Amino acid sequence: MAGIYIHIPFCRQACHYCDFHFSTKLDKVQSMVDAICVEISLRKNYLKNEPVETLYFGGGTPSLLTKDQLTQIIENIKSNFASQWAEVTLEANPDDLTEAKLEYWKELGIDRLSLGIQSFHTEVLSFYNRLHTAEEAKSAISRARKIGFEKFSIDLIYGFPWSDHSLWQADLQEAISQNPGHISAYALTVEDKTALGNWTRKGKFNPANEDFVAEQFEWMQQTLENAGYVQYEVSNFGKPGQFGLHNSNYWKGIPYLGIGPSAHSFDGISRGANPASNPIYLRQIASGKSPFIAEILSREESVNEYILTGLRTQWGISTTQIKAAWGVDLTLIKEKEIRNLISQGWLIQRDNTLTLTKRGLLLADSISAMLFI
Repeated sequence: MAGIYIHIPFCRQACHYCDFHFSTKLDKVQSMVDAICVEISLRKNYLKNEPVETLYFGGGTPSLLTKDQLTQIIENIKSNFASQWAEVTLEANPDDLTEAKLEYWKELGIDRLSLGIQSFHTEVLSFYNRLHTAEEAKSAISRARKIGFEKFSIDLIYGFPWSDHSLWQADLQEAISQNPGHISAYALTVEDKTALGNWTRKGKFNPANEDFVAEQFEWMQQTLENAGYVQYEVSNFGKPGQFGLHNSNYWKGIPYLGIGPSAHSFDGISRGANPASNPIYLRQIASGKSPFIAEILSREESVNEYILTGLRTQWGISTTQIKAAWGVDLTLIKEKEIRNLISQGWLIQRDNTLTLTKRGLLLADSISAMLFI
């Protein structure tokens, strides 16, 4: 069953590491919500009448939206798509988690929160230019539980340059003590068009080296496994029954519709994206045109994408499925590479499935590239 992703391209301020598409000019929020609802109608046939199982509000900062704005979007989705909700997720910043908002999110059917905690150290949050403090993060989690949110995920960032691993270890232990059902953890990366990118070019910031980051990744794997979490994808750890359904569908190649500026879509054959520009998006919607630009994937691109996304997960890739869908015998044409990866302890082959080892997950993208056709 398909999913819908709604991109809300607004934030109160820019985090120093973030290169996602967003604007800090909030005067166009309602205009954008109106345009998103128009796009929902324009693209109602994209999923070919397949029932929608998951809805995900991402961004940006979706928790900026008012109750009326969220209601407007949800009602438009219900009017245009057959919906059988198994999961409705909203990304939220801790400083937005008032009791009033939590109550109306629950009233609207949102049953899962993705909380942008990033760190439980206030000095690190300040460096990232986050609006909340460590104590506000803990209070936000407590309020979410009080209102009855049983499913929520904590986002963390590792790889912050420090003299040792104590800061990351403390962050992860605090996250575990909060007992969320899901933890997502991402390495701090320096992107060109960000404050961190600018500081790095000027020599004002020195990123941690690869070995330092790898050590934190491996320590995280073992620590979260010991705490009862399953690493079902490179950056995602969930307790049984709490894996993120929407994002899991991305990695499994299940169709999804992306709405809003910069949002991507995939219908099983082609993929594409909307322009990463609020003014261009709004103009195209106002003209009655869908802003979506599709790209038909070649056989090679389809296989390689399946390998790239599938190997990131605990489910891996099926060589039988590759042969049936695209006529490619991966075990034959990549026999040498597969054998070498297995002997080096990066890859596991069971029957017709290839999965990465715990060590292999650290190099998921590089190993995938070795198996591209």
